[in-house]
Amino acid sequence: MKILKIGEESFDRYLSGVESRIAEDPLRLEGKVRSILKNVRKRGDEAVLRYTQQFDNVRLTLSQLEVKREEVKEARKRIPRDFLETLKKASHRIRRFHQLAKKRWMVKWIEEGIRIEQIVKPLERVGIYVPGGKASYPSTVLMAAIPAKVAGVKEIIITTPPHQKGISPAVLVAADLAGVDRIFRAGGVQAIGALAYGTKSIPKVDKIVGPGNRYVAIAKRLVYGSVDLDMVAGPSEIVIISDGKTPPAFVAADLISQAEHDERALSILITPSESFARKVEEEVLRQLLTLKREKIAHKSLRQRGAILIVKDLNQAIELANRIAPEHLELSVKNPLRLAKSVKHAGAIFLGPHTPEAIGDYLAGPNHILPTSGTARFASALSVDDFQKKINLMQFSEKALRRFEGDVKRFTEWEGLEGHYRSIRVRTERE
Repeated sequence: MKILKIGEESFDRYLSGVESRIAEDPLRLEGKVRSILKNVRKRGDEAVLRYTQQFDNVRLTLSQLEVKREEVKEARKRIPRDFLETLKKASHRIRRFHQLAKKRWMVKWIEEGIRIEQIVKPLERVGIYVPGGKASYPSTVLMAAIPAKVAGVKEIIITTPPHQKGISPAVLVAADLAGVDRIFRAGGVQAIGALAYGTKSIPKVDKIVGPGNRYVAIAKRLVYGSVDLDMVAGPSEIVIISDGKTPPAFVAADLISQAEHDERALSILITPSESFARKVEEEVLRQLLTLKREKIAHKSLRQRGAILIVKDLNQAIELANRIAPEHLELSVKNPLRLAKSVKHAGAIFLGPHTPEAIGDYLAGPNHILPTSGTARFASALSVDDFQKKINLMQFSEKALRRFEGDVKRFTEWEGLEGHYRSIRVRTERE
């Protein structure tokens, strides 16, 4: 990892690169993605099966595209009993959190002759993309499907890349625990296209959620408008702010926990202590030696990771707000006080005993979070993402008359005579 001091040219150059990371996806990939989406839209299942064989090296028949209920039930026998209990515990905690977070809207504005209300309706059908490239992610299934179920979504569909050995049994069990209705063996751009446009086998959805690689992210961006999206996710990120009093092994382990996701993951430590920075650097190298995904993590940390040395914790928070990271750990003496200064982060983890990994699995809040600096304006996936709000208005004739003059002035200013006529025709007396 690079160790950079504030005030150095290399420090500013690195920070500028981090801030502009949202624009990293090369435009050259868009042409390929557009071509796949076009073929899926035109040829449907035929294109999905062809691309599945081409990109996943799995040859499927049309009857094999959808996972049968018997396969889901059988999956429970294929995972250890203790892990099944862990999945149940995680699903309970995630469901409980989202039930607590669910908003209940009430009529708040009733006056003489007027009723103003906002009603909430769940989306009808949602598609969840579950990655399956470099790892299996049952936790993503729980995090995406449970809030959709709590919101009242009628039909929840999963697409996930197939493998020669089949779909991970843990993914199938997690889907069953979360209340998923249908599962399809399809991944990559072709799965996004199928969910967005619909095929004979895979129905068109109202919204697509879930993370994926660069091609999936580009595909999601390109189909937006045909469907809604949760977000266009980038590589995983973590920023750790430490006062130098946390055991270096803790911080090193947390930096590695993000780096092992992907070579493009972003792991940053910000600290005012140079001696602590050196100890963390040494600890990172030591821990990498025994990591199964050492090559991925090492490349990520070497190319994109950094330890930033600043003057104090206030300056550290300023930098964190500029980066707007997906995950922000405040590994300091009084993390709650420091958290009050955080403006932009997907999720905040307080104190030395709250590693980001606990949020990935069992804490309860969602781990599908805004990346690439979008935490400046975006939030974690929640029940709200699976609901839509409809405004409801009712005026009596007497109430409409009270606003006639105001509407007339607006329409005269904007040159929309027909708007005023629609009021006048109801208020004029014979």
